[in-house]
Amino acid sequence: MGRHDLPSGFTDDQLRAFMKAILADVHAVERMLATDAFETGVRRIGAEQEMFLVDRSCRAWCGIEAMMQKLAHPQFTYELAQFNLECNLKPQTFGGKCLSAMEAELQDLLHKARSAAHELGGDIVLVGILPTLRRADLTLDSMVQNPRFLALNRAISQLRGGEFQFRIKGVDEFEMTHDNVMLESCNTSFQVHFQVGPREFAKLYNVAQAITAPVLAASTNSPLLLGRRLWRETRVALFQQSVDARSAAHQLRGRRPRVNFGDGWVRDSVLEIFREDIARFRVVLATDIDEAPEAVLDRGGVPALTALRLHNGTVYRWNRACYGISDGKPHLRIEARAFPAGPTVVDEIANAAFFFGLMAAVSHEFDDVSKVMSFDDAKGNFVAAARLGLQANLTWFHGREFGAQQLIQEVLLPMARAGLENAKLDAGDIDRYLGVIAERCRRGRTGARWALDSLTAMGDKGTKDQRMTALVRATMQRQAGGEPVHTWDLADTGEFEGWKESYVQVGQFMTTDVFTVHPEDVVDLAASLMDWRHIRHVPVEDNDGKLVGLVSHRMLLRLVGQGMRGAERTPVAVKDIMRKDPITVTPGTPTLEAIELMRRHKVGCLPVVETGSRLVGIITERDLIRVAAMLFEKHLRETNG
Repeated sequence: MGRHDLPSGFTDDQLRAFMKAILADVHAVERMLATDAFETGVRRIGAEQEMFLVDRSCRAWCGIEAMMQKLAHPQFTYELAQFNLECNLKPQTFGGKCLSAMEAELQDLLHKARSAAHELGGDIVLVGILPTLRRADLTLDSMVQNPRFLALNRAISQLRGGEFQFRIKGVDEFEMTHDNVMLESCNTSFQVHFQVGPREFAKLYNVAQAITAPVLAASTNSPLLLGRRLWRETRVALFQQSVDARSAAHQLRGRRPRVNFGDGWVRDSVLEIFREDIARFRVVLATDIDEAPEAVLDRGGVPALTALRLHNGTVYRWNRACYGISDGKPHLRIEARAFPAGPTVVDEIANAAFFFGLMAAVSHEFDDVSKVMSFDDAKGNFVAAARLGLQANLTWFHGREFGAQQLIQEVLLPMARAGLENAKLDAGDIDRYLGVIAERCRRGRTGARWALDSLTAMGDKGTKDQRMTALVRATMQRQAGGEPVHTWDLADTGEFEGWKESYVQVGQFMTTDVFTVHPEDVVDLAASLMDWRHIRHVPVEDNDGKLVGLVSHRMLLRLVGQGMRGAERTPVAVKDIMRKDPITVTPGTPTLEAIELMRRHKVGCLPVVETGSRLVGIITERDLIRVAAMLFEKHLRETNG
């Protein structure tokens, strides 16, 4: 859990004092390593579950405050957005039935969360990126209003020195600028922890780096962002860009982003990571300074190392080194952050079992993975797995190349089984969870693949918004059943329930594939677009995508009636005839309000805009007639049984 009781702003003097405290904490770690103060000979595992809160229409629901009050449970905590929730599992000793115990605890916590959400009129869903998220959900109004998050946003934005730039290419292309860190909240994960001894840290951390890619390839569940089909695990690209504090100059210089995989193997100890992250990344958060850690050590105590831990929490390595205290004893652990939430609890525990099994097996078989794999291959594998999932090609030990499915089935699953068996885990648990991974690979069906195949099967049924809503609702229905994703039927708009909620707001059925013209374009282009696309209105936008006007077929008819048609006339610019103050709505405008606006102002369409007049869609009389017909048809079917 991150700390939330932090001040919202810091002076230079406070930041300098905090940096001194961080350095003092590092010196304390050095001393603790030298004196064997860390817990050894104990292997524990743990996990953190992030999830989305959604309303009845399957959209992001900013219900965290009500949820936290309703739950009143110490294992639940806040995340960045008001539509995120996190729960933290208790550590388990690695052995016996630790995996099924972890599953049972997580199922219980999620049952509590789901029950609380239902009482408040919402629900929860486990997915790496919520398909129904909209840009309007990602404003600072949706951020949890606590000092830590506000200070983090302010600090990262100041370091950045300009808007955040996003560019991700997949089947579709995503390009966007944004003025805050809230795109980070699009990501939810299932983070697993693996406790290690200080002397084995470097060896096991490198193993974690080597195995993350194939485990991720089998675990992908985040193929969609704001309606675009991108990477199989889009979280990897999105998270890096959402908290990228590098200025343009630092990017040109190749400075490492705060979200990173690393640039090389760890050679000796955890100190390498702590020192490098302090050297590379400026302090962005501060808090009250602990008692001097040296003084705590002198009297035989265990220092909290609050400063080091807080700074460590603002550097987002995909495999993070963590310091903790359990039962009064300090320990080190590796936090694997790359794996997404969902699709089900069984799938998540299977991913964890695969990771833990490989951690045990590879470290047992190879004393130093850096001698059998180049770091560039490990890093390249990670990006390839995030992009393509099970369709990725990966370079394994000794330079051998495999397709991800072949590598997992022929090489890694037997290794993971041996690792879990050597750790004396329950045989039934091993069969169950690794069996899920085996079937997932055999069928080629990850959560990401299921979502993309579902969208393909839906074709052009309904609007894009309706398809995304159907996808989320189908996900929740199948999650409730608890069966792993490789057994799921594809989602389809025909199974969609709650159809009334799908038309409550304009954004749920507006047309987003909008043909537009520029103010300086010739009017003939607008006329041609209307003819070619069988439309009666063409929005006018400037070079920044801002709505500046609207051209209708009536305006063109009026122009023709004034005798301005013909090859010899002077070309007329769009700006000369467009309506410069069109009536607009936002994606969140209630449908009934939009209908009333059309009636009152006697207009046949409403451009849909977001903050700063940015055009995002359009609704027309034809859209409203189509919606009314669908609602009436659904009503008749339900009435007649």
